Amino acid sequence: MLVDQTATVRWQVKPLQRSRARRLRRDLTDAERIVWDMVRAHRLNGFGFRRQTPIGPFIADFVCHTAHLIVEIDGSQHADAAHMKRDAQRDAFLASKGFRVLRFSNHDVMTNRTGVLETIAAALSSAPSPTLPRKRGREQDRTRG
Repeated sequence: MLVDQTATVRWQVKPLQRSRARRLRRDLTDAERIVWDMVRAHRLNGFGFRRQTPIGPFIADFVCHTAHLIVEIDGSQHADAAHMKRDAQRDAFLASKGFRVLRFSNHDVMTNRTGVLETIAAALSSAPSPTLPRKRGREQDRTRG
């Protein structure tokens, strides 16, 4: 008997990383709160986002698995050379897993919310539609009866 082994991605998340992600979800920055309010509950073109999600050894600020899109909100510390190098390595890892990464500074979010939202929406526009097809079997059964 053959078993269907569809490829689903399951990350092995260590307990320490899981608790760190929970703490980050609880303690969002002001800029992260603003972005979360814009994208949560499928508010942005029907796409669902998760916040502070572990992906491999990293925790992504916001992830849309349907569009393979990650949105990162960076504080001022990300402007120094060491952080920029780590961010580049992180982005390379995430790209190797099939994700596109958008980075915004806290300042961008606080001063240009509309621009940030439009940039995220534009990145989502190239993704497949998040809506699921209707189940035809149920409709056909109702018309027969």
